[in-house]
Amino acid sequence: MKNIVGISLLFLLLVGPWYFITNEVNGGLMFYSSLILTLFLAITGFVIFLENRDPIQTITWLVVFGAFPFIGLIFYFLFGRNFRKERIFRKKYFLDKQRFVKVSGELEHDDRMKEMDENSQLLFALANRLGNSPISFTTETRILRNGDETFFNIIEEIKKARHHIHLEYYIVRDDRIGGVLKEVLKQKAREGVEIRFLYDAVGSWKLARAYINELKNAGVEMVAFGPLHLPLLNNKFNFRNHRKIIVIDGSVGFMGGLNIGDEYLGHDPKFGSWRDTHLIVKGEAVRTLQLIFLQDWYYSTNHSFLTDEYLLTGSQLHHEHGGVQLIGGGPDSEWTIIKNIFFKMITSAEKSVWIASPYFVPDDDIFQALKVAALSGLDVRLLVPKNPDKRIVFHASRTYFSEMLASGVRIFQYNEGFMHSKIIIVDDRLASIGTTNMDMRSFHLNFEVNAFLYGTDSTQQLVNDFLEDIKVSQEVEIDAFSKRNIGLKVLESTCRLLSPLL
Repeated sequence: MKNIVGISLLFLLLVGPWYFITNEVNGGLMFYSSLILTLFLAITGFVIFLENRDPIQTITWLVVFGAFPFIGLIFYFLFGRNFRKERIFRKKYFLDKQRFVKVSGELEHDDRMKEMDENSQLLFALANRLGNSPISFTTETRILRNGDETFFNIIEEIKKARHHIHLEYYIVRDDRIGGVLKEVLKQKAREGVEIRFLYDAVGSWKLARAYINELKNAGVEMVAFGPLHLPLLNNKFNFRNHRKIIVIDGSVGFMGGLNIGDEYLGHDPKFGSWRDTHLIVKGEAVRTLQLIFLQDWYYSTNHSFLTDEYLLTGSQLHHEHGGVQLIGGGPDSEWTIIKNIFFKMITSAEKSVWIASPYFVPDDDIFQALKVAALSGLDVRLLVPKNPDKRIVFHASRTYFSEMLASGVRIFQYNEGFMHSKIIIVDDRLASIGTTNMDMRSFHLNFEVNAFLYGTDSTQQLVNDFLEDIKVSQEVEIDAFSKRNIGLKVLESTCRLLSPLL
């Protein structure tokens, strides 16, 4: 049914404007065109109904179709299709699960788990069950607080590579830092290092073909994740790879919030300073990061490298650094993995929940959990940017503020440029850092990866960094916020209406 609707819509998009331009529109044609459009709307509405989405999301789509029928259909086919995602990615899910379960069985730390508090034990057990990924106590992590620090460490570690380099990014730009990366990858390829580079076709749609070809000619395998030929007819258009992963020789890994681009170094004239957080990982848990990449590579190329050569390489650390668990989530998952772990973190908190997110459009579960935590007397804080880069999301997020402020949540707007960190800290001892935003797209549609940390030095560093960010942020006061003008409130409410579709 979806293909019939897609082909019919494409026909309307191509043929409809031609009739208007050539002045051939008459009463009869208008009647039949309206009839056909109404039929397509009815079919699409029925498809959405059968998907059993959240009722609010379903109603929102129907309202958009009623108010803006033609534009609503285009918007739906570009961004809203969510049907049968479990079938689309069924093969990937089961292959991933089998391999993750095998690796998980090889990394057991029951004795160390018993030393953790009960809430943390339950959380990591949940994460293991949902994500099929073990917790490691012999993995070293270090927080990278900005673009300069992150890219310096990435380039230095890439230069040390001897066997392979694996990269997976949502956005790659052909700019200064993109050029630096390109040259160092070309040099390593000439040295005989295997290099595989997976980039998202939508996130990197501006990436120049010359950039790709130059790397390919040097021996780098460049592959687009989810390539699009006919976007309106492509049922995978809405499911994007938002992960940022680098694995070097199976022993060193990077993941976090920074893509490849000059803006992440603070060189964007619009935002200036760019506040972000990345993580360097060394030791046992790198194997999970490697596995996530190799599964995505296999899905995109049908070429498998799931061998001990890639999964058992690199130095193994034997001293303890606290608990580290790396989790990949996405539309191929049986459960909304990372969102459910976030929910468990919030509901198990005993003292505090601190969140930093550039895009805050939570679903009802997370929204209610945060309000209940604050009403229970916990120290709940939300750090968001003061200046937007995506205006619809920015304004939609503001509609959640009144209820949160009323429940006791403290909200801070970061003032020094743009804040892009994606952090959750619970009780100063448990933390999450990764690519997942606090929004419905990250929860349900994107492929994401997060690190969950317990009692590590990195956990304490995240606590310290959050407190420093608060110092350069402005707290939102409920009285002043409630007095914003009616025009702004209407704009925010309109964006909120669209938020289930984002």
